[in-house]
Amino acid sequence: MSLGLVGRKVGMTRIFAEDGASVPVTVLDVSNNRVAQIKTPETDGYAAVQVAFGQRRATRMTKALSGHLAKAGVESSRVLKEFPIAADQLDGFKPGDLIAATIFEAGQKVDVTGVTIGKGFAGGIKRHHFSSNRASHGNSLSHNAPGSIGMAQDPGRVFPGKRMTGHMGDVTRTVQNLEIARVDAERQLILVKGAVPGAKNGQVVLLPAVKVKAKKGA
Repeated sequence: MSLGLVGRKVGMTRIFAEDGASVPVTVLDVSNNRVAQIKTPETDGYAAVQVAFGQRRATRMTKALSGHLAKAGVESSRVLKEFPIAADQLDGFKPGDLIAATIFEAGQKVDVTGVTIGKGFAGGIKRHHFSSNRASHGNSLSHNAPGSIGMAQDPGRVFPGKRMTGHMGDVTRTVQNLEIARVDAERQLILVKGAVPGAKNGQVVLLPAVKVKAKKGA
């Protein structure tokens, strides 16, 4: 239960550490995260902060959502995301407030969630890393075939979970324990070491890591 941010994946680049080492980073734009609603245990049964991110034309919004955001004095948004937090932390927020990138700091470990790039209908080799069959020496039919998918009359069916061809990508994935390389408070950018799921301009969610390893001697 901790506050996070919704962001936009700008792309990847590299920065240089003080010792001259090249560090690959993903640039995340977390500007204009605004509080749309405060949920309290008294009225909602739990404590959470609802955050609006992005922009959208008012004509593309439903009347219910437009009224909800107007009540908070917040402009039309593309994303609404709830972050459950402790009830005693709600006092620092009110509808319309902006949440800055500085709630995270350099060196902190975070979990980043995004929707992976869709690959369409893919074969077993691309989707599950199957090996190809022989390209020659008697094989003229099944170079990239997946092979047997089950037994004969007994059990007479294909077992659930059998790895086969099918739709690949376009699923929600979380990468855990990524380190923040830099926080640009002026431009509201967070630079995360390594890659995060999704395409450029895709929506991502940053949360403090839930599986941080304890430091030796701590």
